[in-house]
Amino acid sequence: MSERKGILITNAFLKTEKFVEHYDWLCQAAREQSVILDRMDNAACLPVCGGDMEWLAQYDFVLFWDKDFGLGKELTRAAGQLSIPVFNSVDAIAASDDKFETYHRIGVYNQNHPESKLRLMPTIMAPMTYSNIGYTSLEFLDQVERTLGYPVVVKECFGSFGMQVYLAQNRLSLEKRTMQLAGKPFLYQKYEAYSAGKDVRLQVVGNQVVAAMYRYARNGDFRANITNGGSMEPYEPSDRECAIAVQAAKILGLDFAGIDLLFSEKSGEADIFCEANSNAHFKNIYTCTGINVAEHIMKYIVERL
Repeated sequence: MSERKGILITNAFLKTEKFVEHYDWLCQAAREQSVILDRMDNAACLPVCGGDMEWLAQYDFVLFWDKDFGLGKELTRAAGQLSIPVFNSVDAIAASDDKFETYHRIGVYNQNHPESKLRLMPTIMAPMTYSNIGYTSLEFLDQVERTLGYPVVVKECFGSFGMQVYLAQNRLSLEKRTMQLAGKPFLYQKYEAYSAGKDVRLQVVGNQVVAAMYRYARNGDFRANITNGGSMEPYEPSDRECAIAVQAAKILGLDFAGIDLLFSEKSGEADIFCEANSNAHFKNIYTCTGINVAEHIMKYIVERL
């Protein structure tokens, strides 16, 4: 069988060591699978709507490690015409990138599958306004209070590393944060006090969890993200927690993902869905567990091919 060849699409403007190191790990993992993996920045392959992408025909697959959805849509169209698979699919990445779309898809799945074990915290989308107008009335926060109580989590729909997630302790702080975010898509979510400052990251590849870590805050932060100063240690997930993580990835159409789960006081397990990370960084989980997720991703792609 001839050697496989793929193209890794990355962002031209994310060139910090943190990002480049992940690209290098993917390329190294490809070599170990006897796969040639070329790299191309999104700025080097500007798409023309409906135009030809003849250069794509030389590849057996696309590994799309970016969120340039304009390019992604054109790549998906051209790759589909050539029967070339794209990992992850652009639709799946977009659904994971928008937190409300993520919750919407899982909520619809749960509604259509009452037997689903995938729990969601009650979530309300903030009403859309324009940045130059803002919110001229905050009466809608009455419903947020009645439904979610305090404290309430406020999340921007687009963001990474927990940097766009806030906690409002009372009506005054909720109003202030709401006014600050006017013009941006964001949501309100019920707070799970039992999981304050702790969660679990489960790295899903295909139909299995290949690595997991427990993350916890030492500084009193309600978020457990490592980027925000959280700590980590290896975690042995239960079969139920693994099944929940794999199910979440499947609902969103993700071939691989970092799935974050919150702990539930009722069960004592991490069985509440928090977020899906389509292009999850895997250095921290490697440092924590010694498991190289890049290797699992490339093995999965080769098996799929």
